[in-house]
Amino acid sequence: MDKTQIVKKLEEVVADVMPEAEQIDMTSSITQKFGVNSVSLIRILVACESKFDISFSDYELALSEYDTFADIVASIEEKLA
Repeated sequence: MDKTQIVKKLEEVVADVMPEAEQIDMTSSITQKFGVNSVSLIRILVACESKFDISFSDYELALSEYDTFADIVASIEEKLA
């Protein structure tokens, strides 16, 4: 799966979990621009686990690990490699 496909699937996940988030910018702060908090991040990552058939460790579920959606994409890319 290439990066474009990962981004598209992540956008679908975010739209499901946070329908109030409109156009998703991969480089903007997820907390400041999109209002992502610890709970919504966990919901996004758990949905990604199902969508991509991967799993995140407890450590990887921390909000401090991700500044942007691009960081989440990078983490998914590593897991799929």
